[in-house]
Amino acid sequence: MLKYYRMKPIKLTFLTGLMFIISATSWAEAPSSESVKELLQVTGAGNMATQMMEQMIPSMKRMVPDAPEAFWEEFASQVDGDELENMVIPIYQKHLTQADVDAQLKFLQSDVGQKMIKVQPLIMQESMMVGQEWGIKLMQRAQEKLKERQE
Repeated sequence: MLKYYRMKPIKLTFLTGLMFIISATSWAEAPSSESVKELLQVTGAGNMATQMMEQMIPSMKRMVPDAPEAFWEEFASQVDGDELENMVIPIYQKHLTQADVDAQLKFLQSDVGQKMIKVQPLIMQESMMVGQEWGIKLMQRAQEKLKERQE
């Protein structure tokens, strides 16, 4: 025989609230392709990708030294920021809501947001250099520790 358990009001309120939160997040509106495209264009993501690829080509040439220059010219001509933007739109749609994209657009279109867009590549470039220096220091420390253990 099933017993009837009476839930305390606090537990009932908590469970109801939890169910609401879970259902609200699962029903949150995914951003439209158009709004994500706008976000990517406002941030200059396609242009940054093109610039990064142009900077990577000299390293790639060293990895494939036998490739003729015509190959690299053709490779560079294939780089299309719009193509990459279209490829990443579903990723943004998977992880963000329309409200998230709208809020980001509002911020990025403000004066402070425009400044962030302008300085972000410089911040990233300088941060990458610091990260490389840090990685070298970590390798040196690890080598020293290993050497100490072997002695």
